[in-house]
Amino acid sequence: MENKSSALEPLTLSIEGMTCSACVSAIERTLNAIPGVSATVNFATETAHVLAPAEMNSKDLIAAVKSAGYSAREMSDSSQVALHSKKSAWALFFSAIFTAPVLAISMKMNWHHSIDVWILNQLDNLNLAHPLYSASSWLVIGLSAPVVLIIALPIHRAAVRNIAHPTMDTLITLGSLSAFGWSIYANSTGNGDVYAEVSAAVITFVIAGRFLESRAKKRASSALSTLLALGAKEVSVLRNGETVLIPISHLEVGDEFIAKPGERIATDGVVISGVSAVDNSMLTGESMPIDVTVGSLVIGSSLNRNGRLVIRATRIGSDTELARITAMVVSAQGTKAPIQRLADRIASVFVPIVTLLAIGTFFAWRYTDHSLTQSISSAITVLVIACPCALGLATPVALLVASGRGAQRGIVIRQPRVLELAGKVDAVVLDKTGTLTDGTMSLQDCIVVVEAGAPLGSKYSDLLRDPIVLSSALSIESQTDHPVASAVASYISSQGIKPTTVTEFSVTPGAGAAGRVNLGIISPVVLVGSPMAVAHSSTPFHPRIAEAISNSQNSGHTVAVLAWDGVAIAVFAVGDRIKSDAQQTIREFKERGIDPWLVSGDGVEVCLAVANQVGIAPDHVVAGALPQDKVNHVKLLQGQGHKVLMVGDGINDAAGLATADLSIAMGTGTDTAIATADLTLMKPNLHGVIDALSLSSKTLRVIRGNLAWAFAYNVVGLPIAALGLLSPMYAAGAMALSSLFVVTNSLRIK
Repeated sequence: MENKSSALEPLTLSIEGMTCSACVSAIERTLNAIPGVSATVNFATETAHVLAPAEMNSKDLIAAVKSAGYSAREMSDSSQVALHSKKSAWALFFSAIFTAPVLAISMKMNWHHSIDVWILNQLDNLNLAHPLYSASSWLVIGLSAPVVLIIALPIHRAAVRNIAHPTMDTLITLGSLSAFGWSIYANSTGNGDVYAEVSAAVITFVIAGRFLESRAKKRASSALSTLLALGAKEVSVLRNGETVLIPISHLEVGDEFIAKPGERIATDGVVISGVSAVDNSMLTGESMPIDVTVGSLVIGSSLNRNGRLVIRATRIGSDTELARITAMVVSAQGTKAPIQRLADRIASVFVPIVTLLAIGTFFAWRYTDHSLTQSISSAITVLVIACPCALGLATPVALLVASGRGAQRGIVIRQPRVLELAGKVDAVVLDKTGTLTDGTMSLQDCIVVVEAGAPLGSKYSDLLRDPIVLSSALSIESQTDHPVASAVASYISSQGIKPTTVTEFSVTPGAGAAGRVNLGIISPVVLVGSPMAVAHSSTPFHPRIAEAISNSQNSGHTVAVLAWDGVAIAVFAVGDRIKSDAQQTIREFKERGIDPWLVSGDGVEVCLAVANQVGIAPDHVVAGALPQDKVNHVKLLQGQGHKVLMVGDGINDAAGLATADLSIAMGTGTDTAIATADLTLMKPNLHGVIDALSLSSKTLRVIRGNLAWAFAYNVVGLPIAALGLLSPMYAAGAMALSSLFVVTNSLRIK
């Protein structure tokens, strides 16, 4: 009998309440403690990717997460990825309003005196009693109160909720409330210094860091929503000979539905009626639409160009190719780099240690015949000096500076978690269309062979000139929206040539277009189509025509042949132009020790031709690659020990981009590729990849320096604070200096 428990099913949970890497460790530890469960928590997307026995109820997993102090819900739809609201922006705004005057007053002792004198004079005028201690300190406490008690309330709630699993919120809450409470006591009794500004500054720094973080998370989540937006919402289904419009969720396998010209195909299926050209570039990367007819397989969300199709649905819902790509992106984004796991482990140990150290410091001082004031002051100092301002700012500030510098050079850094690999990459997987090439069809060559028209007779001899021939081609090609025809027509029009009247026009999908063109003296039947189609309808090709066709096809171009009255007289080569800097970029990859690969959905001839032009070895070319093939090739290289960079621009590249160790999207590509990649090039030039690698390496060095300083600062500062060699005020100053160092060091990126 089959053991059902051996079958594991994937499940994605949306997690709420995580604030740091310690939370990640706590949730992973709780979920992985369940027998048969393997879980990975992604802090960036606030999700848990779980492999659980098929018979396990998702409610059990949700209950386990709640027992750890967090909230969870099942994500039945990837569009449910959590997006952060504008609350953090308002919290930062109001926190800064109250904290700025608090810091200004605390840093200027003469302000303290002036404020005290003014308040005392006002109280004397009103015959009111004087405050017990410093009036200006009460003002500082009063301005700090909204920050510590109201704006920071979510932080305090999180600390209480996660009391069993201490997090950064625990340190922030203990430090800020202790400093604030002690300030009230000290100012009431005149026994000790006031540290209210410390509590307000800590909260403001933390909120600022989390605001930057929330914006990054919101942008990261857009990849999945972009994928899902491509899917059709409604579909026209044939029922009992009538067309009925129904929601896509009601479509079933075996239903017959209609795809009109210009519409996206609702789901995967097989054509049972009609002919058309279907644009699959979204999924396959092929720049040329595919001609389909009865029996052809079509993919959901691909674009139906120019014919009415009746399609029988073969896959629906989560089984479609688009849904599978979405699932691959989710799965790839759920994985973690080794350094991220190391950081999670360090954070999970760091917070409890600091908390215990603060408690131990208090008791050590209290029970060694020291005063309550000294004991509390030392404990607060430990908590304040350990507050993770420098740790929290180490990455976002460096990225902020790098983003500004990168923007000047057309580079957008989106995922800092993999910058560590920028200097370790030794293999790069490149898409063709839109990456090595411009991504748009254009005329690459035009060959008009005048002597080929000799069999047409002497009456045509004066007309076989380039302008007349091109005008006849324009007259036909301007009648259709096929990409090859559009490229030919666009080029001829740019030469100032005008079309003329066409009669008896017809289009044969997969073959070409024909019509009788009025050239004034004569009206030949003009055919523009594929070499095979024209060969069937014309005399044998002139040697120069045959040579032009062969050369163009060997260069990876699509060929259209022009014939007058059955005689071929011109060849148009249409293709995707190689980027001007592609060859130089490939050369610099090799100089850096990075092995280039071309992995594309286009045919073998086209891929080999492009690879030859840019300098990629033939044995490093993978043609006809579907999205899963790109993922598999990236994994193959990773399995061989390579650190893989992938560069792409299409939705068909999204899963591969998410799987690669480091990914770069061309900004001229699809939103999904841009949202999935770690880095985005906003300029179309490919050499930006080299610039991005250089910027990434420098940014990583700065981030490492920031983190090294932050940890060293804590390692040195915590013992000093515990030994009572530092007051909370100096601890706050050290914390500020630590943050200032991080910001100053980050400015070196410029």
